[in-house]
Amino acid sequence: MYDVLIIGSGPGGYVAAIRAGQYGLKVGVVEKDALLGGVCLHVGCIPTKALLHAADVYETFLHGAEQGILADNLRFDWGRILTRKNQIVQKHAKGIEFLFKKHKVETIRGYGRLLGKGRVEVRGPEGTRELGAKNIILATGSQARMLPGLEPDPEKILTNIEILDLPQVPKSLGIIGAGAVGVEFASIYRRFGSEVTVLEMLPRVVPVEDEEISAELARQFRKQGIGIQTGATVEKVEKRAGGVDVEYQDAGGKRQKLGVEKLLVAVGRKPNTDQIGLENTAIRTDRGFLPVDPYMATTEPGVYAIGDIVAASPQLAHVASMEGLVAVGRIAGKPVRPVNYRRIPGCTYSEPPIGSVGLTEAQARAAGYPVKVGKFNFAANSKASILGSHGGFVKVVAEEKYGEILGARIIGPQATELVAEMVAAIESEATVESMMAAIHAHPTLAEAMGDAFNAVYGMAIHG
Repeated sequence: MYDVLIIGSGPGGYVAAIRAGQYGLKVGVVEKDALLGGVCLHVGCIPTKALLHAADVYETFLHGAEQGILADNLRFDWGRILTRKNQIVQKHAKGIEFLFKKHKVETIRGYGRLLGKGRVEVRGPEGTRELGAKNIILATGSQARMLPGLEPDPEKILTNIEILDLPQVPKSLGIIGAGAVGVEFASIYRRFGSEVTVLEMLPRVVPVEDEEISAELARQFRKQGIGIQTGATVEKVEKRAGGVDVEYQDAGGKRQKLGVEKLLVAVGRKPNTDQIGLENTAIRTDRGFLPVDPYMATTEPGVYAIGDIVAASPQLAHVASMEGLVAVGRIAGKPVRPVNYRRIPGCTYSEPPIGSVGLTEAQARAAGYPVKVGKFNFAANSKASILGSHGGFVKVVAEEKYGEILGARIIGPQATELVAEMVAAIESEATVESMMAAIHAHPTLAEAMGDAFNAVYGMAIHG
């Protein structure tokens, strides 16, 4: 009998397990895969960013002559890039194993399925057994959605899994979907030499972002030679010798055909909830997602859900982790604050990268706020000039009367790091005036944040 039994060891599950161990609870984690860490560590966040970093390094030397750095006969070793990516993943998987031992978390190998009334069936290498728990946390994650009639394969039609281990960089790559996954892989493979074309059904790339962010990313992508077709409806995908043909209708209603060596399907993710025994509980799903209360409790007593399977929760690793902390805090009877979903940072590791938090300008206006906007371009930032990265901007959305910071969007150098300041400002309920008074060191990219806050009142020094 466990105090807490967690199904899934991704960033939601393993963080919840460690915190439960810190609270002195008897905790077990059921994991079907050989290594701990889930999608994020093995075929998501971490390996993708390892490839993006390699692309950053390669591009830096590719354009090194602009800074007086000459690299003759520059080339890359794709096999070594993949090896390093795998080494990083292995290192952190072992790190989770170490933390489990440190906090007395038991790992249970196998596929977990709810039986109801605090019981879980585990089918593993040693056969099937039944476990009991006072509390159960479902952290089963998600998997890539596919277009109807398509199945992924390691040769031509890829998801986020297969594309991470291609034996060589394809000459051409088609991507269906211009969300975070699509634009990140476009940024990786274009810089390593692929001809990349992105097809997006909606009117703009990264459609969940501010419209100005979408426009800037599209502009930068086209400048890099990445083809973009928005408003594109895919009608047929057909494998052929040497590649894939994609037939689609463009924004003007004209039928088009795209021939590529490889095709990545990046049209979203679906929750892993269809085979976890929900029929044995009082839990009802919403399109496969699980409704929960503010403390992550489902409608089945003693069963909690966190991460990608939760209805109305962004499918982000750091959100899953925080939801896990909330659930375990509730179970342990500790003071705990529910997740405020309006204060969650979003990071897209494209080139240029995007960082966001809070409401977009359009969302703020739709919510009825009187809005003032401050915007500052990195072109006027000294550190951006030093880095040779002038594109993009910082945009602050504020409530007009009291200066409450409603949201912020960043596209440009180190945006995924810089957004942390905006998250801290919003979480601490800082105002534009208080952030204007915060001294930003010179020369730094963070100065662009200070100028953006000043720009809300038309007082940016460098703008």
